[in-house]
Amino acid sequence: MSDEPISSLPGIGPVTQGRLGEAGIRTVSELKAIGSVEAYRRLKFMLPRQVSLNALYALEAALRGCHWLDLPQDVKMVLQQEAQAIEEAFRRGPVSRCTMC
Repeated sequence: MSDEPISSLPGIGPVTQGRLGEAGIRTVSELKAIGSVEAYRRLKFMLPRQVSLNALYALEAALRGCHWLDLPQDVKMVLQQEAQAIEEAFRRGPVSRCTMC
């Protein structure tokens, strides 16, 4: 794994790097370990109105070393489904752990 900074990945600029850093993701190896979907989930919960599906595409593409427009359509479809599930979870809010509630 690489301890290179996130900014060394294609398509990751200073804004995304800063946001990922706030989410505790600072190196390429950290992003690879959690994957694009988990990184997107963290960003979406931190900044729900500022993080869009394109951020998920960009994270996945960065890990694959390509531009987000070059992601295969089937990969984009899976990412869309993941983003929708995250959006629905965000709208539902935190899960109550109380068994008496």
